[in-house]
Amino acid sequence: MSKVCELTGKKAMVGNNVSFSLNRTKRKFNANLMKKRFYLPEEDKWITLKVSTSALKTINKIGITAAIKEAKSKGFLK
Repeated sequence: MSKVCELTGKKAMVGNNVSFSLNRTKRKFNANLMKKRFYLPEEDKWITLKVSTSALKTINKIGITAAIKEAKSKGFLK
């Protein structure tokens, strides 16, 4: 399964490890993802999403239905 947030589209970024002698080697900065279950009261069902922790903060602030609606409008969810 891919390491992409289903609500925000966040994914891994590429960067460098920089040593004390300034040697650079490639590395990945993975998104902070969690698998989480959410209850949708309108549809009376549970859904499981892989979301970033920043998306969890957004869900706590605006609610799961508004967050899903926003993600669908941006094209991250079907």
